[in-house]
Amino acid sequence: MNYVISIVNPKEMKKLVEISRRLEIAAGVVFLGHGTAVQSMLDLLGIESDEKRIAVMIASPEKARKLIREEKRQMFIGVPGHGIAVSVPIKSIGGGKTMAYLNGDQQSAKYVPELNYSYELILAIANEGRTDMVMNAARSAGATGGTVLHGKGTGREEEAKFYNVSIAQEKEVIMIVARTEQKSAIMQAILRKAGPDSEAGTIVFSLPVSEVAGFGMFDEE
Repeated sequence: MNYVISIVNPKEMKKLVEISRRLEIAAGVVFLGHGTAVQSMLDLLGIESDEKRIAVMIASPEKARKLIREEKRQMFIGVPGHGIAVSVPIKSIGGGKTMAYLNGDQQSAKYVPELNYSYELILAIANEGRTDMVMNAARSAGATGGTVLHGKGTGREEEAKFYNVSIAQEKEVIMIVARTEQKSAIMQAILRKAGPDSEAGTIVFSLPVSEVAGFGMFDEE
C-alpha cells in the first residue's frame, strides 16, 4: 500500500474527493496548510493566496498511480500553482481486516516494499513561527519549496526537553520533496542553520517517494 499526499488549492478539494471515490479509495484525511512561496513568486503566478489543503489517502500501488494520473489530467497537477502529489510506500499495516478494508476486500500477498527511489519526502518539525528559518536553510542547499502544517506536540508540560525542543509547544511541520541525491545536503543545511540547538529547534527526517507529480521538468512517467 501507499500513502498518497496531495497538496492542492482549496477550491480543488471537491474534484479530488470525486476522483478518489471513483477509484474506490477508502481512507482519506484533509489538513489545512499553506505554501512557502515568497510573495513575489505568488504575484508572478497570479496566485492570491498560499492557503492549501493537504489530503492524505491510503491506496494500492495501482490505485495510487491512477489517482496521481487523474490529478494531472483533471486538476492540472504539474502546472505551476496547481499543487503537487507524492506517493510514499507503506512498510506495514496492522491487521488483515485493516488491509482488506483499505484494499477493497481484495487479497494481497505479503511483501517488503522497495525503498530505493529517485525522490524523498523531507519532514522538518520546527517551533512555531520558524518556517522561514527552515526554508531559507533548505533553499540554500537546493530545495525549491515546501508546504507547512500547523500542530502541537503531544508531550506533557512537565516533560524534559529533547535537546532544546519543547515537545508540547506549538509546532510547524514543513514538507519538502527533493531528489534523493539532494536530500542529504538539504537535511544537513536545515540541521546546521535551524537544528535542535537553534531557535527553530528543528527535528528532520525523510521518507522514500515512489510517485511524484507537480514538479514541472522533474516529473517522470
